[in-house]
Amino acid sequence: MSTRRLTKNDKAWNQIFSEYNILQKIREEEFYKIESKLINKYRQSRLMTKFDHTANLPAVFKHNNLRILPISRSSYIIGKFSNYKKVVYQGIDSPEAVRFPSYIKSIDYNNLFSESSVLHCAYLCGMIDELIGEKTYPTVSGRMTTDNFSFRVKSIENKTYYNLSVNKSQVEIDGGYESKNYLVIIEAKNTEVEDFIIRQLYYPYRVWQNKLNKEVIPVFLTYSNNTFSFFVYRFEDIKNYNSLKLVKQKHYIINPRKITLDDVKYVFEKTEVIDEPEVPFPQADKFTRIIDLLTILMNTEMSKDDITENYQFDVRQTDYYTNAAIYLGLVKKIKDGKLIKYTLTGKARRIMILPYKEKNMALTACILEHEVFNRCFKVYLNHGKLPSIESIVEIMLDSYIYNVSSMRTYKRRAQTVRKWLEWIINLTQKKIKS
Repeated sequence: MSTRRLTKNDKAWNQIFSEYNILQKIREEEFYKIESKLINKYRQSRLMTKFDHTANLPAVFKHNNLRILPISRSSYIIGKFSNYKKVVYQGIDSPEAVRFPSYIKSIDYNNLFSESSVLHCAYLCGMIDELIGEKTYPTVSGRMTTDNFSFRVKSIENKTYYNLSVNKSQVEIDGGYESKNYLVIIEAKNTEVEDFIIRQLYYPYRVWQNKLNKEVIPVFLTYSNNTFSFFVYRFEDIKNYNSLKLVKQKHYIINPRKITLDDVKYVFEKTEVIDEPEVPFPQADKFTRIIDLLTILMNTEMSKDDITENYQFDVRQTDYYTNAAIYLGLVKKIKDGKLIKYTLTGKARRIMILPYKEKNMALTACILEHEVFNRCFKVYLNHGKLPSIESIVEIMLDSYIYNVSSMRTYKRRAQTVRKWLEWIINLTQKKIKS
């Protein structure tokens, strides 16, 4: 077992696995059925079984290639199931520009911090109609119950399949949109993801494909840094959970203003370098994940476990990215009794509701006000290319950095410096289709 910090889910599942000898029973019978009332004795089952991404899986599941699926309203099955679909973003740097209806005043398209608001906005801008080529109307959403159905799910370790049956399991649809010939069912996330659990599309698909004489189109939608990314799928075999195939993906952005290198130069020239904060120097390579973290903290403060269990962060990533956001002055820690929680600073709240261009320029300033990033970006402006990792380390050694000592650590942190500066440069190279 890893020595990583254990979440509440980790601890509870470790207890259950130990007390009910689950690993041995899975070796003997290939799976293990468990009731929600048993899980509830240790922690609420709704918190203990919601693993939207592989990163959310408890340690005992990860280390033993185990996954979990609901098979009724009150029971689950644990086995070596191939549960998740990887997401690869292609063409996201060339999103299609769309207009927001000027007469709509009850939604601010720069202020979308929930899946429901993202869906409302996407529909109002005609993205869903354009996606399938027909006029659609919102018809279904929320919780519902499946009929009884059977299906096959692939083993994660070999080419064999498990045969499973579901008896009135609860499902939830973020949005359903019906046209003359189709029903589009959408699972939405307000962050970029690396994968998602197929069940969130498959179970609703089975509900509605059995009820309608229309094609049901499963769609996965992510919203990150003002970009709507749609992944349109098809189940090639209704009884095969793993037959989900990508048909197409499209990316949209509302009323964008392009960012040029001159815009970034202007921010660089007017940004003053601040004293280095006494917090860990960042090790968090994907700057888009920092933006996503700010997005999920817009609605409420969260503990480390909240962030780890509900979004695509593992324990270590939660530490890295919360520390990186604190370093930038965008997140702060607060005490809720004995519990430490994370919340946005006033500066972050002001930035996150800005339009696309202004928001990204403000975030760029947050990066460039730190000496190492500022000096490295100056190299880029002077020479047309970013400094190497070795050169970045030299700049770091010549600057004040809090609590970094070993050369190995310097190199890891230098990688983050380079990645964040690449993010800034890529903003100027985004090709927005009008």
